[in-house]
Amino acid sequence: MSSKKKVAFICVHNSCRSQIAEALGKLWASDVFESYSAGTEVKDRINQDAVRLLKEIYGVDMEKVQYSKLIDDIPKVDVVVTMGCNVQCPYLPCEKRVDWGLDDPSGKSDDDYRALIADIESKIKLLAEELK
Repeated sequence: MSSKKKVAFICVHNSCRSQIAEALGKLWASDVFESYSAGTEVKDRINQDAVRLLKEIYGVDMEKVQYSKLIDDIPKVDVVVTMGCNVQCPYLPCEKRVDWGLDDPSGKSDDDYRALIADIESKIKLLAEELK
């Protein structure tokens, strides 16, 4: 169904927060919008703590279908969600732009990751309600 909005989750390295958001968007909101993630730089792999915890919590293996990619690698989108990069996020044409202001959990504890993942899940569900 092509009437679904396309949502891009944008972060500098496209390795953790934006990847989690893409995975949870696919899990919780695929009936409402298509999820993409991208960054201005790429990493050689998705953050391994995020990969491990999404497998543990949801049974989702991000590495099977997702990879770190640049903004130019995704289609034109309707909604841009920036993660709170603390840097100037790149301009991407869209109808709606939101900044979630999420702290990068890299190098922090599993509890920090779990709190971030729960926060992203609730934001994904709210976004889906808004876009319905």
